[in-house]
Order: sequence, then C-alpha cells, then structure tokens
Amino acid sequence: MGRSSRQETDDMEYQPNTQYGNMNEPARPVSTDSENMARDIKEGRLSGFVGHGTVLTGETNFQAMLRVDGVLQGTVSSDAGTLIVGSNGQVDANVAVAQATINGMVNGDIIATEKLHLGRTAKVVGNVQTPKIIIEEGAILEGSCSMLRAKEAQEKRDNEAKGQYATSQYSGYSQSAATAEEADEDSDDLLLTDEEEESAEAATL
Repeated sequence: MGRSSRQETDDMEYQPNTQYGNMNEPARPVSTDSENMARDIKEGRLSGFVGHGTVLTGETNFQAMLRVDGVLQGTVSSDAGTLIVGSNGQVDANVAVAQATINGMVNGDIIATEKLHLGRTAKVVGNVQTPKIIIEEGAILEGSCSMLRAKEAQEKRDNEAKGQYATSQYSGYSQSAATAEEADEDSDDLLLTDEEEESAEAATL
C-alpha cells in the first residue's frame, strides 16, 4: 500500500536553488555605466563627459572629473581634477591634471601632479611627467617618463602650501598680539585719566 501524499510532502526536504545565489538575499540591481555616470554627475564627482562618437575641439578646463569616450582635441587642464580616458576614447591634446587614468589613446604630453594610471588597453604617444605611475601589462608608452622632476615639483608645491598656512597663522597671531597691545595701551590711558582726575580734585580742595 502506497504512502499518502501528506507523507510524501513531509518526507521531502526543501533544497534552495543555489544557481542564482542565496534566494533569501534581496536581488541586487545591476547598474549600467550611464546610471553610474548620472549618479556621479548628480553628486558632483563627474564634471563632464565626452560620449562615444562625439568630437570636441578647444581648451578644456574642469574641476572634479572628466571622462572621455569620444575624441577630445586641444588642451586639457585641471588643478585638482581627474581625467579618465575610456578604452574607446582618444585625446589629441597636452594634458595637465592632478590624476589621470588612461585606457584609450592619448597623443600628447601628460603632466599628472599626483598619479598616472595606464590600463591594459592604453596607448600614450608623448612625454609623461608624474611622481607616481602605474603601467599595466599591455599598455604602450611611446615617449620619455620623468618622475624625479615631478616629485620635486610636488614637494615644492606642498612646501609652499605649508608656508602659506604658517604665514596665515603668524599673521593671525600678530593681529591678536597687536590687539592685546592696543588693549593694554587703552587701559594705561584709562589709568592716567583716573590719576589726572584725582590730582584735579585735590587741587580744587
């Protein structure tokens, strides 16, 4: 005599499907590049974007981050920004930025005051000047690379920044000291005035 369907259900054990991960965890949405870029632009991390098939010519100056997946010609500069050249991107310009991550092609000299990263698909034809450089296997660099001058320039900038900070601190101290001296002089004037009043009262008596 066969078992009832109730017994079969009790004897069966639930086996979770592990092919797609833990089913108890909420599904993580897959974000696309465009969504990531939109979020970066909204949060102020991405200053600009040159899309695939776009050609821009002229002087480019940005603040936070610039991503190039198209063609950018002219000059590119940023005091504290980061330049990202995608694998399909091409920059025909001299570049002067704080940091640069190159995965595409750059025809021109690169000055990265903080760091330069050449990815596997990077091709740079030009001279490079940076204190820190990362070159992945497969990257091509046709030109000279200078790290000592860049490091010295960075140290010089750091020292100048420290000197300006110390000068501002000293000027603040000088101003506070001058204010204290003025306060002492005012109090001396008040004392003299009191003494003069006392002598005047004695004379009238």
